[in-house]
Amino acid sequence: MLQDTQLQKAVLAELNWEPSIAAAHIGVTADNGTVTLTGHVQSYAQKHAAEMATGRVKGVKAIAEEIEVRLPGEIKRDDAEIAAAAVDRLAWDPGIPRDAIKVLVRQGWVSLSGQVDWNFQKTAAEREVGNLMGVRGVTNQITIKPRVDTANLSDDIQHALHRSWFFDSEKVHVTAQDGRVKLTGTVASWREKRVASSTAWAAPGATSVVNDLIVA
Repeated sequence: MLQDTQLQKAVLAELNWEPSIAAAHIGVTADNGTVTLTGHVQSYAQKHAAEMATGRVKGVKAIAEEIEVRLPGEIKRDDAEIAAAAVDRLAWDPGIPRDAIKVLVRQGWVSLSGQVDWNFQKTAAEREVGNLMGVRGVTNQITIKPRVDTANLSDDIQHALHRSWFFDSEKVHVTAQDGRVKLTGTVASWREKRVASSTAWAAPGATSVVNDLIVA
């Protein structure tokens, strides 16, 4: 119980330390390393930043993010305006293929669909749209185009993980089939688990990543 209380205090301190978050209305509970975030913030970007800040705290094994986005009263943007802004923002990002992504907005919630070549393009699209004023949430349904040659995919990812000082080469294992990647084993922190996912997604030919790494 004492460890949970200490972890709760550490997460609250980190949220208050992060300048991009107005943390006054964020609640934190901790249970055996699993941190639950509740309450509300004024933007989707703050919601995402709260999750990232929490993941930096030593001792966090998992995060249940239940924060609600409540827009300030003076911000009034209808779905058509948000959709138009999203299309413009995506068009201005040179890393995102033009006209590859479709945008649907309902009550401030943006759904993205389409197909791109790389996962960084998928995450960039979500980041660009998530930073727009008036957005309450983002559902990212963009898929990655499959590649023909994925025979060495698991070896390539394993080597990339082993090059990083983050990971113990004997504790992280990779399997892959037809572009579908699965990570198993253990890591030391929630942050390392996210870095492992990012590393796997960076491999040419990866179309999905299942991250079953355990924080221990």
